[in-house]
Amino acid sequence: MAGHLIRGFVALAALSGIPAVLQAEPALLADPTRPPSAAQMEAGVFGDAGSSRLSSIVLPKQGRASAVIDGQVVRVGERVGEATLRRVTETEAVLEGPEGIERLYLIPNVDKKMNATKAAVRRNKKE
Repeated sequence: MAGHLIRGFVALAALSGIPAVLQAEPALLADPTRPPSAAQMEAGVFGDAGSSRLSSIVLPKQGRASAVIDGQVVRVGERVGEATLRRVTETEAVLEGPEGIERLYLIPNVDKKMNATKAAVRRNKKE
């Protein structure tokens, strides 16, 4: 009896596509939060090969703010290649270099906007 159940389960798994998921390419099962490898950066998988990538921002209550840029922890005022980290906010790091100002966004293409309620709009109109 147990043998029939096991064979039935194996047949069901084979028909359901479970083996295909287990044999999927590593890229399909990769951790999306893992920083790209050097090879991926050079190949341009994550944007221009020459542009920097912002991975994390640290805004301590005391001390200088810092950012993780291209896998390197950089404090405000320190250099990243030829550029200097000038400012760090919740969403971006601002670099200043020979080519001008460059903004690196933690989450590109996302704008943070306030969601105003109708009561707040009415209150602001009265003021």
